[in-house]
Amino acid sequence: MKILKIVGFILLIAFGIFMIVYGEHDDSPGGQGLGLIAAITGAVYLFKTFKRQ
Repeated sequence: MKILKIVGFILLIAFGIFMIVYGEHDDSPGGQGLGLIAAITGAVYLFKTFKRQ
């Protein structure tokens, strides 16, 4: 079950990076902001998951 959490958080980080790049291309600060929030959230929870081991 822990593997699914780790893969999910890695996908959330990747999606956040995609949103940042796409938001810059589309010139939408809202898309960039959501991508930044998603990437930071994924990184924090991934760090917390590894720290508990």
